[in-house]
Amino acid sequence: MTCATTDGVKIGPIGVWPPVVLAPMAGITNAPFRVLCREQGAGLFVCEMITTRALVERNPKTLRMIRFADSERPRSIQLYGVDPGIVGRAVKMIAEEDLADHVDLNFGCPVPKVTRRGGGSALPYKRNLLRRILREAVANAGSLPVTMKMRKGIDDDHLTYLDAGRIAVEEGVAAIALHARTARQHYGGVADWSAIARLKEAVPEIPVLGNGDIWCADDALRMVAETGCDGVVVGRGCLGRPWLFKDLENAFNGSPERVRPTLGEVAEVMARHAEGLTRCFDIERYAVADFRKHVGWYLKGFTVGSELRRELATAESLDGLRAGLAKLEHDQPWPPNTDTPRGKSGERTKVLLPDGWLDDPWDCVVPDDAESDISGG
Repeated sequence: MTCATTDGVKIGPIGVWPPVVLAPMAGITNAPFRVLCREQGAGLFVCEMITTRALVERNPKTLRMIRFADSERPRSIQLYGVDPGIVGRAVKMIAEEDLADHVDLNFGCPVPKVTRRGGGSALPYKRNLLRRILREAVANAGSLPVTMKMRKGIDDDHLTYLDAGRIAVEEGVAAIALHARTARQHYGGVADWSAIARLKEAVPEIPVLGNGDIWCADDALRMVAETGCDGVVVGRGCLGRPWLFKDLENAFNGSPERVRPTLGEVAEVMARHAEGLTRCFDIERYAVADFRKHVGWYLKGFTVGSELRRELATAESLDGLRAGLAKLEHDQPWPPNTDTPRGKSGERTKVLLPDGWLDDPWDCVVPDDAESDISGG
């Protein structure tokens, strides 16, 4: 049974074509960046990870993070939670208050502050706890589809993705995304696409989306061809490159055309991105400071002097940023050989877990202080 058609991947009632999802990334996939990506091509664009406890407690920062632009449809929220009851309350709140059209559950985050609480990529090891969370989420979602994103497991000795996939099907999850690395791999090494193929074979009833090492549109086509997955999830590959979604749309529609902006065109997008952040955050200085991490990604491969790079990466106002952007060589063409890894990389020597986490894969004990009140990963 296949879940991808010429009409797209069906995630509950939502049709997604091209079968492309923007991965939730902390501090990255806020509304301004999602809008830039969505303008380039269709797909599903997911907000930053939202903590269930913070949502049900109506934390002001969290409520700001789930604001969507008027143009954003469908609206997708990713939730992180460890306590089944709190997850259920958060999903019910989203459904009853019409906060989103789709709920994704995070079981893939590998960062220590998440895994040491038993969350993210640590959680699927506890099979029954995972089942309870999924059951609560689906039961409280009403007509909203619930999906999940996960990794292969904690490490090569504690793989969980096949068990987790079957549990997801049994509990009514609408689709699964697999980042084909373990938590220990973090963002290092090479993604194991063969695991995506094995998961697709194990859960033919629902769509399986592959994630990991998609740096260009041709990588996405190759992943689908090699694994049989129904679609792709793109994360680090679009950092500083929202037009990757135009490339993906072209590729899935059979067009060889790819976007290759000049440095001047990139500068225009950079300015729009910073301006969007200013409207989103309301405080210009904070917004421009938040934009600084994007500068290196946007300029990757271009010839830009170190002094000017430093000026752009330390700008304190929109006017200062625009002044720096004006100094760029605007007719410089798109550099070759830039379809390479972006963002954080490297493996971990160990995965931080709650004490005794690996003792029993079946218990449902929620660790003390498991529920964070801070959203965004």
